[in-house]
Amino acid sequence: MLILKNICFNIRKDEEKINLIKDNNLKIGKGSFVAVVGPSGCGKTTLLKIIAGINEQSSGKITWNERDLAEQDFSPIELGYVPQFSIAYDELTVQESINIAINIRVKTKDKSHAQNIYNRIVNHTGLDKLSDRRVKVLSGGQKRRLSLALELVTNPRVLLCDEVTSGLDPKSENEIVSLMHSLSKDSDRTIINVTHSLNNLDLYDSVIVLYDGFTVYHGPPSNLNHYFSVSSAEEIYPTLTKRENIEWHESWKKHSSKYEDPLLSRQTNSIEIHNQEQLLSQASAAKQFHALTLRKWKIFLRDRTQIVLHLGMLFLFPILVVLFGLDGIDQPKTIPNQDNSDVIEQLNHQVSVSKSHMKIGSLISGLVMFQVILLTLMASNNSSREIAGEREILEKEKFSGLRISSYLLSKIGFLLILVLLQSVWMGIFVQIFVPSLPGNIITKLIVLFLVNASMTSICLGISGIMRNPEQSSLLSIYLVGFQLPLSGAILALPNWISQITQPFISAYWAWSGSLDSMKGEYFGQSIDAVTQDTSLQSINICVVWLVIHIVVGLFFSYIGAKRPQW
Repeated sequence: MLILKNICFNIRKDEEKINLIKDNNLKIGKGSFVAVVGPSGCGKTTLLKIIAGINEQSSGKITWNERDLAEQDFSPIELGYVPQFSIAYDELTVQESINIAINIRVKTKDKSHAQNIYNRIVNHTGLDKLSDRRVKVLSGGQKRRLSLALELVTNPRVLLCDEVTSGLDPKSENEIVSLMHSLSKDSDRTIINVTHSLNNLDLYDSVIVLYDGFTVYHGPPSNLNHYFSVSSAEEIYPTLTKRENIEWHESWKKHSSKYEDPLLSRQTNSIEIHNQEQLLSQASAAKQFHALTLRKWKIFLRDRTQIVLHLGMLFLFPILVVLFGLDGIDQPKTIPNQDNSDVIEQLNHQVSVSKSHMKIGSLISGLVMFQVILLTLMASNNSSREIAGEREILEKEKFSGLRISSYLLSKIGFLLILVLLQSVWMGIFVQIFVPSLPGNIITKLIVLFLVNASMTSICLGISGIMRNPEQSSLLSIYLVGFQLPLSGAILALPNWISQITQPFISAYWAWSGSLDSMKGEYFGQSIDAVTQDTSLQSINICVVWLVIHIVVGLFFSYIGAKRPQW
């Protein structure tokens, strides 16, 4: 039995306390199919989130089977929560979506055990004939069935549904409500459905009516019209506005003893259900990581737009760099040790040598910085939407028992492969077509990899902190845009500005470290000629700073992904 006693929930807005749920007292029996109805903004979804533990009540007590949920909350195995939004990826099929949900949420003995769970779910929800269809082609009603199916993988004892019938046509709405009704009766499962619709109320065991945060009715649907003195359920909402919320609440407190959930005294005596519940436990971190990695690659490889964009950057960006170095890098002129020419000729030759060094140094510096900036742009595309773009699904899966460590490691593994491909291809392609570019190839590849990894990590952190992909993408683009001017590679910055900005600019450390590693070679003077107003750091220091950027980015990725943003 689920019991809510004196539940209140309030928030503060502009220093003012706003009560969203007020003095709620409810008793819901096992196996009950309950509707929560009421006008928009009356607190239906808020009440459901309090029961789920997403929102913590300001006061009051909630118990489930005499267990205080404040001390021992619902486990991800025993509670299912179906939010208003879709919790499936468009690029996956129905079968893939359910199987991945099983692997994320449930510890299975073997493949046959997982297959049995899958068969049970599709049979209950009527999705067996849609198993090969991708989510994006499903109708609204079919997507709602899939949302229910994903929550049934743990065979939860309590299933909370938030507006799962909203926006559906009458036929689809009838089918979904009938499905939930059968799910409650076939498995003795308590189902609470928040809905604005007053259709199909006869299928529910009891109906809770909320008005401005107060419970103003909780009882059999057959008594609704009599209690509110209306001829049809559609008249209830207009009738509520004729009295103050507190009047309705006080009236209900006087008459509530006459109404009772008919299943309050019902007890679960199914040994089969009890055994099945005991067999299910939460999936391991390793299993979650494997399922998430598999899912990520499937979604990525089926997204043609992303594939074209990544391939376009992978092949076009190195070509852009090579175009500026196709003529090769000439050897700089030198001043002869002995010169019998007159002073004017010596001065002219020195000027010519200086110009040669400046030209060659500028070309080397420009090629290095161009590679670095293009890789930071690739990095932004790699991860700027990675977490923010699936925020709602992430929050739902966290609620269902997903470990942040498994989630983040799956992202790192995926992004690591992209970064390796992009960095190695950039370095080798440029080396092949501009072989005169100085520097050790291994050192170049390490620096290119680190700057790509650092910016990918930072953008992943931004994606974790931001609430939506648009904000994350915009901030990441701005960050890449500031890399070039704040690096000091084009125009030397004043010392007091460079000391503030350079620690945060990945492009500076990659550019500076690359040029420093080249100074010991034949082009040292040329590099000095263009960096004399800019303090280059040693390659070792630059590598350390880039690693620090990676660590900081991953830290914020973890914090952002872990922080509730539902």
